[in-house]
Amino acid sequence: MPRLANKRAIVTGGAVGIGRACVQRMAEEGAKVAVFDVLDTDGRELADRLSALGHTVLYRHVNVTDETAVQHAINDVAATFGGLDVMVNNAGISGSPTPTDQVSEADWDHVQAVNVKGVFFGTKHAIPHLRAAGGGSIINLSSIAGLIGVGNLAPYHASKGAVRLMSKNDAITYAAERIRVNSVHPAYIWTPMVENHLRATSDDLDAAKAAAGAVHPVGHMGEPDDIAWGVVYLASDESKFVTGTELVIDGGYTAR
Repeated sequence: MPRLANKRAIVTGGAVGIGRACVQRMAEEGAKVAVFDVLDTDGRELADRLSALGHTVLYRHVNVTDETAVQHAINDVAATFGGLDVMVNNAGISGSPTPTDQVSEADWDHVQAVNVKGVFFGTKHAIPHLRAAGGGSIINLSSIAGLIGVGNLAPYHASKGAVRLMSKNDAITYAAERIRVNSVHPAYIWTPMVENHLRATSDDLDAAKAAAGAVHPVGHMGEPDDIAWGVVYLASDESKFVTGTELVIDGGYTAR
């Protein structure tokens, strides 16, 4: 039997990168999946392609910084799927790669709005549906930047640290209702966000990619699937005794 048979899930930021891989692997493992994103072309293409293969995948245009939009979209998906079992709060941005004393208030606020408020809104409005289902799994994408300092990304570090501790708080808050909450902490994963970050910090993308890969003890960056399979595990009943934990998938980056 597929690992996520009969599960009903939402993935925010699901059109590209890690989110896209999560949607694909979850659908292949039997889940009905809703993709939330603002990248309509990518999101619809993904949903249409997977639906054509026999999976149940739908797309909704959702800006995770808009609480009303998040609430309406979650309610709509729960009604369409007949409930909700898994909420993957993946949507995130890196912000400008600048020292703290050069970060603008607007950039700071934008990163917190997407990376922190987006997780808050997703969790807040998924909880009633998970409660109605008798339990479920919330999976929040943090980062190694939520565990250690990397440098020159203060808004991102602050946001991912917040996601880490929000996850622990909610794990305790909802454990008695069989709602599990965990955070996932990737290192450098080759995604559009990482590519854009490296382009902003180097004139030589190939050299920057090689250097970023070399800081991992395994010698290279990860791929979106490396994270997606961790998300599949946390969404499945295989992890029924796992809550409040940090799933670090980083090629050994934080082992030093």
